[in-house]
Amino acid sequence: MRNSYPTGGFPGANFEGRLQEAMDELRSRFEKPSATRAGRGEVRSAVLSLLAERPMHGYQIIREIEERTEGSWKPSPGSVYPTLQLLADEGFVSTEESEGRKIYSLTDAGREEVEASGASTPWAPTAPETGSRFAALPKAGVELAQAAAQVGRSGSQEQVKEAVTILDEARRRLYSILAQG
Repeated sequence: MRNSYPTGGFPGANFEGRLQEAMDELRSRFEKPSATRAGRGEVRSAVLSLLAERPMHGYQIIREIEERTEGSWKPSPGSVYPTLQLLADEGFVSTEESEGRKIYSLTDAGREEVEASGASTPWAPTAPETGSRFAALPKAGVELAQAAAQVGRSGSQEQVKEAVTILDEARRRLYSILAQG
């Protein structure tokens, strides 16, 4: 994004349209949870955790994960069913037919595995004050974009230039957070 805005401000009447498109895009990315890919260990951990609560069939597991992550993770049947089969092969899960569906439940060895692993689930909140793991981030991003849009609409050329400098610095600092961990 470096030098993505002209130093003399935003030219022309098309600015409002482009700004609105950018705001809509940003808002849609934050407001709609995106499906994320989880690693094999996360699917395994999630399946074991859910089956420790009660026996379920595969699609129940998928729906529970989606609900508990507030839609941010919906594993595919192509990741859940092979994981269930692997857990069955390892002796951690047993299956039983009920109403034409396979119901999976933990074996004693599976319960021991859950207790021994102590793995956290992807839906476990990381901060007690938030219902979602990332609740504050989308709000802060949208508010920042709104402030930038306001400067773009009503600020002088010098104010717009200063806002671009601040946004560039904020972007660099955000990426440095990821680089640290």
